[in-house]
Amino acid sequence: MRLLGNIIWFLFGGLVMGIGWWIAAILSAITIIGIPWAIAAFRIGTFSFWPFGREIVDKPSGAAGKTLSLLGNIIWILLCGWWLALGHLISALLCAITIIGIPFAIQNIKLAALALAPFGKEIVPIHSRPALA
Repeated sequence: MRLLGNIIWFLFGGLVMGIGWWIAAILSAITIIGIPWAIAAFRIGTFSFWPFGREIVDKPSGAAGKTLSLLGNIIWILLCGWWLALGHLISALLCAITIIGIPFAIQNIKLAALALAPFGKEIVPIHSRPALA
């Protein structure tokens, strides 16, 4: 089911948004200072191509890590995050028009939130839960 969801996602918006993330990554990588943002954008861009089967979780960090993440997120929002989030929100609205598109709209909203604050987050596979007996 995840494979089918990913294929439909890729064809109806995932490709466009993934390319948007990669463009933001390339623009960030032009300077040496932007390389941390570029790495995050490439990682999230790949997630944006095939999101089903993986989830976004908070990265464990101390006070210093949270402070650096906050600073990085503020800079990211001002430079790239707002227009990526806007793209995901527009895509979510378009997906939500149909009942079939509602799961894709929900995924776009999750990605919009990630577009605003990518630092301090990580993408992990969803582990299958054992069946209840």
